[in-house]
Amino acid sequence: MPRIQGVDIPPNKPTHISLRYLKGIGPTTSLELCEKVGLDPQRRASELSDDEVARLAVIIDRDYTVEGALRRFDGGNIQRLKEIKSYRGERHRKSLPCRGQRTKTNARSRKGPRKTVAGKKGVKDK
Repeated sequence: MPRIQGVDIPPNKPTHISLRYLKGIGPTTSLELCEKVGLDPQRRASELSDDEVARLAVIIDRDYTVEGALRRFDGGNIQRLKEIKSYRGERHRKSLPCRGQRTKTNARSRKGPRKTVAGKKGVKDK
């Protein structure tokens, strides 16, 4: 199982698909990488030699921001938004969607499981 940037890429998938398991590498970038190294994108990742994996790792490390560095960069941007108390930063702090989506009915994945409020249903005024 080839390992690049601390991530095990799946051996039974084509190389251009396997490279997408690295954060920061998508479809276009993975095909560009295969072209730079001179690999057939359809070859299985398990068929790659150690030399080819090493060349991929060198090019990724030199030319692209991936994995840990990219996560730190994104985290720093979010932290900056929180510190300056922008609208987006406040939405991040409250764990709510920050790109304008509605929250009355959806946003369950962002807000978490429902928290039932006792006595809300069936209260009648007399």
